[in-house]
Parts: sequence; C-alpha cells; structure tokens
Amino acid sequence: MEQFVITATTRKESGKKAAAKIREAGKIPAVAYNEKGESIMLEVNAQEFSKAWRSITKTTLVNLKIDGKDNQAFIKDTEYDIKTDKNLHADFHLVSGTKPVTRVMKIHYVGTSAGVLKGGFMVKHVPDVKIKALPQDLPEYVNADVSKLEIGGKFTIADLNLGDKVTILSKPTALVVSIAPPKK
Repeated sequence: MEQFVITATTRKESGKKAAAKIREAGKIPAVAYNEKGESIMLEVNAQEFSKAWRSITKTTLVNLKIDGKDNQAFIKDTEYDIKTDKNLHADFHLVSGTKPVTRVMKIHYVGTSAGVLKGGFMVKHVPDVKIKALPQDLPEYVNADVSKLEIGGKFTIADLNLGDKVTILSKPTALVVSIAPPKK
C-alpha cells in the first residue's frame, strides 16, 4: 500500500481564532500524541491529510513529517464537517515501531460459504477481534475465509490466520460465524 506523507509544522497558538486562521491558510489544526501520552500542537496540510484519511484504515501508518523530520503515526481521530466536506481537526498517535500496540479490528467475511450455497444461513456472532503487534506488522484488514464452511460448520477466533507477528488477545474459542441449517 502507498505510504502517505502528511506535512506538519509545530504551532504555539491555540483556540478558535487561531484554528480559524490555520483553516483559512489551507491547513488543519492537529495534535500528535507520543507513546508517553505527551502532546505536540501541529498544523497539517489539509490536502495531504484529506487524501490520506480517505484512503487508509485505522491500522495504516502514515509518515507525519513534523518540521521536516519523519515520524511514523496513525491517524487516531478527526473532526469532520459533513456540510463543507472538510476536516476541521486531526489527532495523531506517534509510534516508535519498537513498542507493540493493541487494536480492536472489525472482522471482514471473505467468500460465500458452501453451506449457504446449499440453503443454510450464515449466523454472525463476534464482529471484531482484539490483536496486539508492532505498528508495522498490524494487518490492514482481518479477514475470515468462510468459503469452506458447510451446514453446521463453525469458524472461531482461533481459525483466523494473522501470521506469527500478530498476537490475538480475544478468546480463541469465541465463535465468529456458524452455518445454520435451512428452515423447514
């Protein structure tokens, strides 16, 4: 996947008037938090941020270039105005790449179950999974391939294949999907 670069500069002023000035200049007021919880007030390029924000997942690392220095970061949150179709504020989480992070990720279902093709019903149980990994090892998506499930078949958290660099923290026996028999 493309590595997005977002240009940022540190700022001293805060408040509504300062934020309005930043937005008039084509930038967005932002805050970056490091792994210790310390914050840095920033202003980021609005176009670069918008392009990245619309194209990434919550586990995608971006290159946040603060005053010319490269930093790996996640876009943690953004305030978005639906009327003007503009981002008003952004929060970043700076990471070193050496400390694991924990994320709760939605499970995406891949394929059509063989049991569903025979008239069964797919019953979804657990919608997400809690995982832990180094920032650069986080998967973009968590996919559950249900295509081989027959009627009566079950797919559990333990059946997810996320590789050896990702630790699954959710209960391994928790059901993700089961295929119920057709109703008579």
